[in-house]
Amino acid sequence: MRIVVTNDDGVGAPGIRHLARLVRAGGHDVVVAAPHAEVSGAGAALSATVEGGRLLYEAVELDGLAGVPVYSVPASPAYIAVLAGLGAFGGRPDALLSGINRGANAGHAVLHSGTVGAVLTGATDGLRGLAVSLDILGDPALNALPAADDARRCWPTAAAIASGLLDWLAAAPEGTALNLNVPDRPLGAVAGLRPATLAPFGQVQMTLVESGTGFVRTALRERGAERVPGSDVALLAEGYATVTAVLPPVRHPTVAPPEDWRRS
Repeated sequence: MRIVVTNDDGVGAPGIRHLARLVRAGGHDVVVAAPHAEVSGAGAALSATVEGGRLLYEAVELDGLAGVPVYSVPASPAYIAVLAGLGAFGGRPDALLSGINRGANAGHAVLHSGTVGAVLTGATDGLRGLAVSLDILGDPALNALPAADDARRCWPTAAAIASGLLDWLAAAPEGTALNLNVPDRPLGAVAGLRPATLAPFGQVQMTLVESGTGFVRTALRERGAERVPGSDVALLAEGYATVTAVLPPVRHPTVAPPEDWRRS
């Protein structure tokens, strides 16, 4: 397949290098096009920096990706997905991969994920897509590691499981969007791969830390809520990698309003 790989952690993040390298090793035609800086939490926002009516992106090089076109783009992941579908990076791809994200994208919180937002946006244009995330909260010994120590994380595990799903993705209907979460542990220590539902919450929640006249300060904290059996959050806690189909808005059923809706 011809595959465009993007993310929301920025073109210099380690996860995208591992993902693109292993996918290319599988014989696929790979192009990397990712935001020039981190834009986590962008969801499906279509934002970009434009000068004189043009979006100016830059060709760069990434370690271990010799011969792979890599573009640093001043735009959100969803905007990059739109550009990919238009053939802006050398032709329309067969599939769009997004990740590997630093942190799981699980539960209904995927609504806010730039990683997932990219594949959902691509799916509205008929692109098959796979969002890939590494659960950095799963191991208490590692979850406090700063980003500078990310080389110690098990990016190859997530890349290996993702690349193993590509034949399945290629055979799926157009517009299929999959969300893969992988524990941050060696491949042999992963309990397996399970289909999962979206938990009614994410792994973390926003909390109000401080407020005053004209300002607020928030923080993200890990949730301690009960885990729903069979959900992505619950299965990740048990050491499984999880895959969930997410539906773009065009795939949802219509809703019939009540007959008297005009009077309400």
